Amino acid sequence: QVQLVESGGGLVQAGDSLRLSCAASGATFVIDGMAWFRQAPGKEREFISDIRWANDRTPYDDTYYADSVKGRFTISRDYAKNMMYLQMNSLKPEDTAVYFCAARRGTTYYIAGSYKYWGEGTQVSVSL
Repeated sequence: QVQLVESGGGLVQAGDSLRLSCAASGATFVIDGMAWFRQAPGKEREFISDIRWANDRTPYDDTYYADSVKGRFTISRDYAKNMMYLQMNSLKPEDTAVYFCAARRGTTYYIAGSYKYWGEGTQVSVSL
């Protein structure tokens, strides 16, 4: 079993930055990738970004982003500390949502059903 705990959410103004953290514990050796999703009130859960969960360096880009956040958000990992991060810059009111950390087994990303483990979420609110 894998446990995920998010932190770092809050209330900010448009244009500000926030960094979300996700701490993984338990059987993290089963994880192939981790991701951030978000869900705004009345909307479906939305894929934000995914990163391969590995300690090695690869010659290819192992991160993925939704078009809505590309260029503003950056996903990263600290494999040794079992931590994942989401640096969010140039925040907009439409980024307001509960942000969830998720972990997958296998190679399929961006589909919520591919992620077996989920955190409880952290609220991000962006005002004008």
